[in-house]
Amino acid sequence: MKIRALILTAATIVALGLLVQFVHPFVVSSRDETVLVTKIIDGDTIIVEGGRSVRLLGIDAREKGQHCYKEASDELTALVFNKRVRLEADSLDKDKYRRYLRWIWLDDKLVNEQLVADGLAIARTGDGPKYAGRITSAEKAALDEKTGCLWAD
Repeated sequence: MKIRALILTAATIVALGLLVQFVHPFVVSSRDETVLVTKIIDGDTIIVEGGRSVRLLGIDAREKGQHCYKEASDELTALVFNKRVRLEADSLDKDKYRRYLRWIWLDDKLVNEQLVADGLAIARTGDGPKYAGRITSAEKAALDEKTGCLWAD
């Protein structure tokens, strides 16, 4: 009887730990880390201390020479350059270009979501499902309100 109760207690603890990890966005996984942003490549890619390239999950900003490129790059620079941010991992660790794929948190602000809400990037949630609902909602609101250089008339 004691073994059964012990197994049930252990299973409950494991289940609660998993639930908290999926429900609470500020729970840090083993692949999460706080780092200094040392360079901005464009509106959806940064370089962090140690020279690692990090691609913001769930969004896509315009490439150099395209409409809205400068605005997105400038906004990302204003938000995170030379600041410490938390990188939060999702289901994929790296992309085909060997960039780390992460959700970027500045204090309690999800930077990926902010760029979409400001009409500077579009939702591309296939590569990062954790906050897909937040990202697509931000895009819908920006589109409806004609926010930023992507959606303004």
